[in-house]
Amino acid sequence: PVAIKVLFPEFAVDPNFVERFRREAQSAANLNHPNIVGVYDWGQYANTYFMAMEYVQGRTLADILRANGHVNSHQAAEIASEIAAALGFAHRNGVVHRDIKPANVMVDLESGLVKVTDFGVARLDDSSRTRTGLVLGTPSFMSPEQMAGRRTDGRSDLYSLGVMLFQLLTASLPHQGETMAKLMNQIANEPAPDIRSLRPELPQELAAVVSLALEKR
Repeated sequence: PVAIKVLFPEFAVDPNFVERFRREAQSAANLNHPNIVGVYDWGQYANTYFMAMEYVQGRTLADILRANGHVNSHQAAEIASEIAAALGFAHRNGVVHRDIKPANVMVDLESGLVKVTDFGVARLDDSSRTRTGLVLGTPSFMSPEQMAGRRTDGRSDLYSLGVMLFQLLTASLPHQGETMAKLMNQIANEPAPDIRSLRPELPQELAAVVSLALEKR
């Protein structure tokens, strides 16, 4: 069994979307790691661009958060550790994901399986922009340098992982601006709250890890 990912027809006629799709396939196909969803093949059939991927049992972290609010601290630490292992491998191979968020992580809480997916924004270099100059990613999970359109490296992914860990533990985001301008200002300038201000029972060691990941510099 495999999962088939395809481009919607309206995107298949846009060279930029086709290039992103090709880049995702190329990036992921070169990353053979137990915590990264495998890509077996990709190409074009008639007018359809497709990608044949590893079929993963489980749900996305976004689905789990919608259903449960948050996960317990042990599960959150285990999940974050597995994601960090995947990112470490990708970074050593010159790939920065640039869109780490709960919707791009598949999890099976019973088996402990954790898989990072969707390298559609990934780049094989240190640029944070597409050729058209559009900054890609999901705003609430973007690092300050990514939000500003500056050069990014693996540390940007670690910031996004810190945002995700914050959300897993507290069921909220560290920065939640009402507008894009306010969100950008918060991410760039305002320190993230201590997770223990929202959940005092969480251990200091875990709070320190989250705080370090969310440092602006």
